[in-house]
Amino acid sequence: MAVHTGTVRVIEPATEKVLAELKEASVEDADRAVARAKAAYPAWKAVTPKDRANLMRRIAVAIDKHREELAQLEARNVGKPISDARGEVGMVVDVFNYYAGAPERLVGKTIPVAGGVDFTFREPLGVVALIIPWNFPLPIASWKVAPALAAGNTVVLKPAGLTPLTAVELAKIALEAGLPEGVLNVVVGAGRVVGERLVQNPDVAKVAFTGSTEVGRRIGELAAQSIKRVTLELGGKSANIVFADADLEQAAASAPLAVFGNAGQDCCARSRILVERSAVDRFMKSLETSVKALKVGDPLDEKTEMGPLISADHRQKVAAYLDDGARVAIRGSAPSGPGYWFPPTVLSPVSNSDRVAREEIFGPVAVIIPFDDEAEAIEIANDTIYGLSGSIWTNNAGRAMRVARSLETGTISINSNNSVRVTTPFGGFKQSGVGRELGPDALDYYTELKNVFLSTS
Repeated sequence: MAVHTGTVRVIEPATEKVLAELKEASVEDADRAVARAKAAYPAWKAVTPKDRANLMRRIAVAIDKHREELAQLEARNVGKPISDARGEVGMVVDVFNYYAGAPERLVGKTIPVAGGVDFTFREPLGVVALIIPWNFPLPIASWKVAPALAAGNTVVLKPAGLTPLTAVELAKIALEAGLPEGVLNVVVGAGRVVGERLVQNPDVAKVAFTGSTEVGRRIGELAAQSIKRVTLELGGKSANIVFADADLEQAAASAPLAVFGNAGQDCCARSRILVERSAVDRFMKSLETSVKALKVGDPLDEKTEMGPLISADHRQKVAAYLDDGARVAIRGSAPSGPGYWFPPTVLSPVSNSDRVAREEIFGPVAVIIPFDDEAEAIEIANDTIYGLSGSIWTNNAGRAMRVARSLETGTISINSNNSVRVTTPFGGFKQSGVGRELGPDALDYYTELKNVFLSTS
């Protein structure tokens, strides 16, 4: 068995300085974590629904108690604005409180049959491996950990090597709140080493992964070898469709953060802005004002709206998309000096066949694509391998519903750019993933449906 050990150096993107150093897990460490989770599973599964619910609520209270500490750590580790980080920690509290209601509501059903009684149970899967990305490490960890625990599973959580700090703190906080040892385990290591071992470990019943479509394909291939259950939340190239009859000023005011929030490092980023041709000039004028007003700077500054990119390598990757002769129509500001800064950028005009419109840039770059009518807007929006999020801006309710039903997209907002709510399902069509997170639907992906027939003859 190959062993890979070393140190994970965590860099603060706004300063380029080392923020922390952690021991890098090996394949053997991953196996030990799975073994701990497996050993803890029978007792955790046997905890009564009421006691499990109460423990979930205690975890929520404990997270809330550490809210500012976690927000500061997340802001520094990811480079996201402190105001965003605080909001995300608040969401984590809400997620644990929401799924605290699940253990006592994981009900089956009775089915009328001849000769007896038929009924169903929702059973936990066992050990689940949860692999989370570097862009929203704490909230996405909660999206997976909370329903997994509520359903009675034990967990091995693998955060991204770039941003592992809040995942480690989450496990500590859960222990402080009374979660039994071995129920939630964290391993920090390389995806190709630790991540792949978790997917291949025979004692792991399910893998939930958020990240790139490329890595998602690899996880799907490995999981298929043992028919593991998978949930995959992958890439996106979401369309923000603006019709001429919309409130153009409102659409233009909200469009920048729909792309440039989290420095564009968001699979939900509405980076393809489709604008009805007759409204392009008016929209662009308002959009320029909004982009240039965007405050880019120190993540710990209360006024900051966009921070740096996650790393020097990622900044270079994003910048390469602008080397293809793309026309820069609008460019915002960015600090000079230390930090992986990149200015918010809008490219126009762009064809949907251009590389910048086809590939997920995962940075603060938006493209403007004109369209002539409703049918063309739908055609362009659907002409992609992705289908995660999207928005429709119009004051015509009939058109809004026609377009929403026609889009091959998992999460759609009308006259809004919001993708995520704790109580509603989140996930994608096509190569944006498999399965759903959040809302009541997430529990279906952390349980197995068992059918029982009792003969009365």
